[in-house]
Amino acid sequence: MTDYGHDLLFGVFVTPTAEPVRQAVDAAVAADRAGLDLVTFQDHPYVTRLADTWTLMSYVAARTERIRISGNVLSLPMRPPAVLARSHAALDRLTDGRIEMGLGAGAFWDGIEGMGQRRLTPGQAVDALDEAIQVVREVWDADAPGGIRFDGEYYRLAGAKRGPAPAHDMSIWVGAYKPRMLRLIGRAADGVLPSLSYLPGGIGGYAEINRHIDGAAVEAGREPAAVRRLLNIDGTFAAAGTGFLEGPPEQWAEDLAGVALGHGVSTFILATDDPTVIATYAGEVAPATRELVAAERH
Repeated sequence: MTDYGHDLLFGVFVTPTAEPVRQAVDAAVAADRAGLDLVTFQDHPYVTRLADTWTLMSYVAARTERIRISGNVLSLPMRPPAVLARSHAALDRLTDGRIEMGLGAGAFWDGIEGMGQRRLTPGQAVDALDEAIQVVREVWDADAPGGIRFDGEYYRLAGAKRGPAPAHDMSIWVGAYKPRMLRLIGRAADGVLPSLSYLPGGIGGYAEINRHIDGAAVEAGREPAAVRRLLNIDGTFAAAGTGFLEGPPEQWAEDLAGVALGHGVSTFILATDDPTVIATYAGEVAPATRELVAAERH
């Protein structure tokens, strides 16, 4: 059993579809009104059927009132880290602290290269992400003296101005599965954000994620609990249960509570654009899961 004691968060993974033009916005507003904690969007600027994610996030921020907003995850090769740091901080300040940073090292390299960016090997992509996290934290360190000088292999800053700092202690969540990336998260990031559908062996694969993160965190002098464990999920609501996240809301709650207590996952992000599903997830699954986990913890 692994439980890092984090408060539980429930969110949605909304498709940033370009047509209908406001479909993703409407889903985000529905999630906000339903009481969910988080709305997230994938980021593929080289796919024309998808809206630009940062523009969408900014529009959603203006249309919502309380829900947190994050990329799931932003494509680092397409977005310079110093600019990402400032854009996130600006939007966080405008929303009174509702923005989190989700980063990915890059995928679909044909599309990335087609948009004019350098193709990286998997190892290079991890190194670039490592540098990017350092750059972002330097930019956010608004009270440190002097400008930012960073001489990396992939990112270089020659006296860049610091700040502004975000309105709250913004998290950096990283999409990852492989050991080297997971060890980086353990050393330097605030959360890991995999998708259940990509975990080898299903939910049991989360144990390996935790093993790499926890070991690297301890080696770096950090508490393993400093890293939030998130998970993108999918499933179907039905009258009778037929499998994991396939059944009535009360079964979903039992399934998710088991993952929270057994693997330490504290943020569950459901892939859906359906307002009815969003309402059920927020109104029935989230509170029931919280009750089950709270009962076990106490």
